[in-house]
Amino acid sequence: MAEPIDYAPRPARTEPTAHDEWERLLHTLHEHGVLRLANDLVARNQDIARIVLRGFEAESTRNALQNVAAVAMVLSRVPPGAVYKFADALREAATAWEPGAGEAGAAPGIRGVYRLLNDDDAWRTLTPLVRAIGRFGRAMARPAPEKPITAHTGKASDA
Repeated sequence: MAEPIDYAPRPARTEPTAHDEWERLLHTLHEHGVLRLANDLVARNQDIARIVLRGFEAESTRNALQNVAAVAMVLSRVPPGAVYKFADALREAATAWEPGAGEAGAAPGIRGVYRLLNDDDAWRTLTPLVRAIGRFGRAMARPAPEKPITAHTGKASDA
């Protein structure tokens, strides 16, 4: 009698491989004309491509890209509503500095300063500003991290 064959078929793939994803990316880039544009730019403008590539090799360019990435990482933690509120407050402050936006009056004098010290609305307005300046000062007093990405994410980085 014959012996049973010891054979286990490979399970079917359920996820695409990296090669499949690469082919899909190339096909999508081709469909949208990105590959044609890139080829045309490099073929016709070799001097421009050389200048751009040399620019990316410069340390100042790497620093600029890392700075932009650091700002993006920090902004990613701020809710959009807070950024809008901050930008709107900056816009209002800028309009207050425009020429003719406020009347140039006489100095308030000692009594005027005393009234300002007792003005609750002024203190409600100034308290968040003073608190923000204090936090900013404490943050600036800390030493700059050697590896900003590691300081932000907690993951090791060579940047």
